[in-house]
Amino acid sequence: MRFAHIIVAASLFAAGTAIAGPCDLEIESTDAMKFSKDSLSVPASCKKVTLKLVHTGKLPKASMGHNWVLAKAADVQGVANDGIPAGADKGYIKPGDARVLAATKLIGGGESDTISFDATKLKVGEAYNFFCSFPGHIGLMKGSFALTK
Repeated sequence: MRFAHIIVAASLFAAGTAIAGPCDLEIESTDAMKFSKDSLSVPASCKKVTLKLVHTGKLPKASMGHNWVLAKAADVQGVANDGIPAGADKGYIKPGDARVLAATKLIGGGESDTISFDATKLKVGEAYNFFCSFPGHIGLMKGSFALTK
């Protein structure tokens, strides 16, 4: 009987992961200031992208908070610099900053956040980057994001 429960649970888990499509992304962050991936991409056929950020660490967001921010590559440093004065309560993102294409909330160890954003505003061939806007984290916590044909 117990074996049957394991088979059913495994089947449900596999079915759940199979539902996630090419427009659904997940990335982890750690107490060591690392993202689990240094590049992400979705096909141009995606109208909406859903991204889940999971903080696998244990430290609180006040000392080791992470978020996931998407911007054009040319805008990343400006977004990061301009976000610092906004403070933690605003996720170190300047309110109303049009250069921010998508962003999760700032999370601490054991937390997660899921966002959805409009992929039709992105262009194939354009250089995009994601990063953590917590002060000082961008040096290690960044990567490329692409819309592919």
